[in-house]
Amino acid sequence: MCMYAKEPVSGAPAPLRQVPGELNAPLALPEAGMQPQIPVTAATAEAKSYAWELLNPLGLHEPSTIDTLLYNYGQRSVPTDQSIAYATTGNLGAAGLNMIYFDRQPVSDFFFRDAVEAWLPMKGNHRFYNTRIPMTLLSYNTAGGRENKQDRLQATFSGNASAKLQFGAMLDYLYSKGCYQYQANKNLSWGLSSSYMGDKYEYQVFYNHFNGLYQNNGGITDDLYITDPAQLQGGQTSIDSKSIPTNLTQARTRLKGQEFYMNHRYKLGFWHEYQPADTMEQDSMVYRVFVPVTSFIWTLDYNSGHHNFYNGSTEEASKFWDDFYLTTKRSESPTDYWSLRNTVGISLLEGFNKYAKAGLAAFVTHEIRRYSLCPDTIPISGPDRPEALTPYPYDTKIASRTTQNLLWVGAQLTKQQGRYLTYDATARIGLIGPAAGELDINGTVGFRFPLFGDTVQVAAKGRFRNESAPYLYTNYVSNHFIWHEDFGKTRSLRVGGQLTIPHTNTFIEAGMENVQNLIYFGNNAMPVQYGGSVQVVSASLHQNFRFGILNWNNKITWQTSSDGNVLPLPKLAVYSNLFIHFKVAKVLTVDFGLDCDYYTKYYAPQYQPATSVFYNQKDVKIGNYPFVNVYANMKLKRARFYIMMSHVNQGLTGKNYFSLPHYPMNPRRFQMGVSVDFAN
Repeated sequence: MCMYAKEPVSGAPAPLRQVPGELNAPLALPEAGMQPQIPVTAATAEAKSYAWELLNPLGLHEPSTIDTLLYNYGQRSVPTDQSIAYATTGNLGAAGLNMIYFDRQPVSDFFFRDAVEAWLPMKGNHRFYNTRIPMTLLSYNTAGGRENKQDRLQATFSGNASAKLQFGAMLDYLYSKGCYQYQANKNLSWGLSSSYMGDKYEYQVFYNHFNGLYQNNGGITDDLYITDPAQLQGGQTSIDSKSIPTNLTQARTRLKGQEFYMNHRYKLGFWHEYQPADTMEQDSMVYRVFVPVTSFIWTLDYNSGHHNFYNGSTEEASKFWDDFYLTTKRSESPTDYWSLRNTVGISLLEGFNKYAKAGLAAFVTHEIRRYSLCPDTIPISGPDRPEALTPYPYDTKIASRTTQNLLWVGAQLTKQQGRYLTYDATARIGLIGPAAGELDINGTVGFRFPLFGDTVQVAAKGRFRNESAPYLYTNYVSNHFIWHEDFGKTRSLRVGGQLTIPHTNTFIEAGMENVQNLIYFGNNAMPVQYGGSVQVVSASLHQNFRFGILNWNNKITWQTSSDGNVLPLPKLAVYSNLFIHFKVAKVLTVDFGLDCDYYTKYYAPQYQPATSVFYNQKDVKIGNYPFVNVYANMKLKRARFYIMMSHVNQGLTGKNYFSLPHYPMNPRRFQMGVSVDFAN
């Protein structure tokens, strides 16, 4: 990334334009303040606050937002806010899967945390801030009563020791008892961060830690408690959600993890001195800027995770699971993981002279991974060997500890400065270990042109991947599930395009992906590889309308899978938000309205609490039900607050309100919250 730094005050990192969508290839725009306009001897005005995130593999900056927006503030306290088609066990902070295929994140090396990644602090959603003055964002939301209480406290702090040096901290505590029995969860996340944006040297570093405890009820015992409770209660039509029996009462999951990340960049270049023509006759000040030519990058990323599933009821377990490999009594299945990744690179920066039309970088990445599984105490043969393991899924011992060494090399070509055209392309090839033979190529081309007095943006994107299966997809030992597989590499090709028309508040996105050798979890909750190809075609429209104080915002996604048995998806998903935006006494801003999530019926995946995975099933269809909230979001100076009645349509638009098979959505309830921006 090329950035013209000013002396003595360093400029902000050059922001990137991130076109919405899953293919996260950045397109950079030059910063307005990057032109050399600050003299060495002049005092500089206080710059505006800004935020950014980092993109792999070399830590490029992607612009982000400081969380002070009013729009949809209250909706964040509802699980369905994560996606317009979100398959979830119901409780805020609990397991969920985004059913909009092009918005899904790739499977991680420690897949147990994938189900709750929306609530965890990860590298992909960590923000750095430069606020010039200290900033503290504090928010609290709550819902329900004593039996189904939901509380979430969040705090973000950022302060600058100087114009270049920043320190930050964050805290996120979520505790929710849930609206149904034995689905309570609590999660505590905290982190520290720092950044330094110097002319020649910059760094970004953070440490995040999370610790969560999740109850698993296995779903309700009979869907009729929701769809027709009179059949089970002798004619009584109403039922308290907390009185509905569940399949499991003593099952819980402990999930812990941490991440330490730091990115360093040292730039070589030259100082350029000049005197603007329009000031030559007025003064003799010399203007000076640092022009970087080459940068050296080092990124270190350490990750660790711990997963342990516990079940204390043998009677319930015998009804819920078919197999018991290690014990028929109290079940515990701990799994641990850590990885250490180092990336070093060198970059020739774009724009240091008129012939440097693009930036070029090369990098090398080495990673070491360590997995620790439950000890495999099962005999290879003989009468004590469970029948379910003979001869499949394996006839050898699975190591309780495994270490992997992986090595990749790659290159990156970027044109981030340009009035009409920007592009980038990144390629990575695996050389050693399980990464040998892997190939990852992705690229983006962006165009901008004026239309209707605004700038229309068009982007074309493509990606090809040839990836090895994650280790835990091929080797796993626990009390209820054991597998040992030899999966081949998964190949995928994705192409797509995006169109943004600010003048009409229109965003259109379309894409297609072909996946060969897809790995998924079959109807027995075991991983399986499909030897053929699956195609997914998707088109999305985001269209906002405004008529005076009346606003109507809409998101519509149509998608189809060529094989619903392998990759089930809802064909149509819609989010619609109708509200009025107005001010009271010129100081209180109000958004008052209702919003709705809806998606068509499909064979939604089932959730397996023992392994925290979603697996395919063909027994129950989920969908064709609107989830409606009535809300008022308000903002008074630096304070935001909301009141909401979520699922206000319960019992009015049908009773089949399930998000997953046997996991009903939360019933109607009142919610409220407040957020204050303490800028000191």
